Amino acid sequence: MPFFPFVATRQVELIESLNEKIGLFEAKVLARVQLRPAYAWLLTLPGVGVILALTIMLDTGDIGRFETVGDFTSYCRCVRARHTSNGKKKGANNSRNGNAYLFWAFVEAVHHAIRCCPAAKRFYDRKVAKRNGALATKALAAKWSKAAYYVMQRQEAFDLTRVFG
Repeated sequence: MPFFPFVATRQVELIESLNEKIGLFEAKVLARVQLRPAYAWLLTLPGVGVILALTIMLDTGDIGRFETVGDFTSYCRCVRARHTSNGKKKGANNSRNGNAYLFWAFVEAVHHAIRCCPAAKRFYDRKVAKRNGALATKALAAKWSKAAYYVMQRQEAFDLTRVFG
């Protein structure tokens, strides 16, 4: 038997095994969590699956506690905090404020969305051309956090045209 088909077959078997274990893990978590309506709406975001939707839902809590979308995006650590006076830096940013798990969830969602959503990929590529990959990822994560805020607040499905106009 040639070497490459052997390796490919083993890799497919490994992927199938891991997918089965992930399914078991997701089922176990879903059995223990009390779902809110926001969970179903979060699943409509590209790149958001069971675990990321649960992370966003549970770490956000009641979306009504955020007065504006900017408050939520800031809480998710998806915006830059600047402290300047007269064009000069004054003090360090509040880099530890907000929720690190929400930032992680939105970055993970964005990494998957770049692969499965052409509009997200175009936005990302445009940002990468101007700056770098990390800033492009953070900019798209900010868009995704804003979309998640409106999805949870309005209890309606994700609409790609509202995000990218």
